[in-house]
Amino acid sequence: MTLRFYIDPTTGEPHVYAHDVNEEEVEDVLTRPIEDRPGSDGSRVAVGQTQEGRYLRVIYVPDPEPESLFVVTAYDLGAKALKALRRRQRGRQK
Repeated sequence: MTLRFYIDPTTGEPHVYAHDVNEEEVEDVLTRPIEDRPGSDGSRVAVGQTQEGRYLRVIYVPDPEPESLFVVTAYDLGAKALKALRRRQRGRQK
């Protein structure tokens, strides 16, 4: 899978860095998402866990090129969002 990242014009670096997230963590989540649902304006929202154990929300847009995604941002799930995710996961296991 090819990932392109939104570049922050003020820093010249991927915007995910502003949230202390790196490219490998984004790839972890997008490779094995716990949830992947539609977002707004054609975007998608993936939620998953990195190999290091962090839970992240990744906002991305599918690229026209096959197996390619444009990552807008990624950030840690807050406590409430993580609790809700775990509750939804328990509901699926029943």
